Amino acid sequence: MSKLVTIYGGSGFVGRYIARRMAKEGWRVRVAVRRPNEAMHVKPYGVPGQVEPIFCNIRDDASVAAVMTGSDAVVNCVGVLNELGKNTFDAVHAEGAGRIARIAVEQGVANMVHVSAIGADADAPSAYGRTKAAGEAAVLKHMPNAMVLRPSVVFGTEDNFFNRFAGMTRLGPVLPIASGKTLFQPVFADDVAKAAVKGLLGEAAGGVYELGGPEVKSFSALMQDMLSVVHRRRLVVSLPGIVAWPMAFGFDMMQAASFQLISNGVLTRDQLRGLKRDNVVAEGAMGFADLDLQPVTLGSVLPDYLWKFRPAGQYDAITGSARNLRHDG
Repeated sequence: MSKLVTIYGGSGFVGRYIARRMAKEGWRVRVAVRRPNEAMHVKPYGVPGQVEPIFCNIRDDASVAAVMTGSDAVVNCVGVLNELGKNTFDAVHAEGAGRIARIAVEQGVANMVHVSAIGADADAPSAYGRTKAAGEAAVLKHMPNAMVLRPSVVFGTEDNFFNRFAGMTRLGPVLPIASGKTLFQPVFADDVAKAAVKGLLGEAAGGVYELGGPEVKSFSALMQDMLSVVHRRRLVVSLPGIVAWPMAFGFDMMQAASFQLISNGVLTRDQLRGLKRDNVVAEGAMGFADLDLQPVTLGSVLPDYLWKFRPAGQYDAITGSARNLRHDG
């Protein structure tokens, strides 16, 4: 275990999958996070001492440099969906990413992987998309050979997408969403990790890779897939803009009025702007095929972790069989 990789945001959703795979490759893994005490779940990914969480503030040069010392490769997985305090989109997505790349060059780090997002565009309707593009530009300015990964919506056991909406099915007969016609190309978190590992090990060329799964579906269709997995019947309603915008504005104002003590984890105006564009791999973009990887389907993974939202949880199949027996009798 002579090689060392530092993963900024390595305890997060995608970061933990990368950390686990790099540990399996025999590397020492340094997980740079804001709250190390809340990142202890990464330690069992390797043998004792192989995977270690350590404090880092990506808004500070000295902090970023300190945790990177001695690294052979670096990953940046840090991102925010909602601005809170000093962790603005610009500070995290643009300045933070550029800082990590600049310091990586100063320290002679060989390989860097930067996790961005499909929709990163200097002309994107959302600040999220614009700052993601600025972060990519900053990374490639300092390290032109870096690998930039742009996943579509990422799914997996710990996701905040299918888990969130599956949880909402317990609240009533209607499942409200915004921009139901917007297209997505869901990608499994571990497939994104496999792509990142290729870059970290120097097995793939640098550049921008757009990562999407085998299926392209509308937001509404994805919710129907989720409902079939959790065995619930709900009316999926795509809220019109005249309803969605005031709701998002209200949640944003509630966050502001509480001096950010209450975080808007429901729907922000910036997220609504982002939903104006489809979230799919662009034609001609490099992707999984260029990495010799075959992404898994949504249906092969969703039942593995959404079963807990079924009416009878893990016993749903048993209760279903019992109902059928009573009916047949």
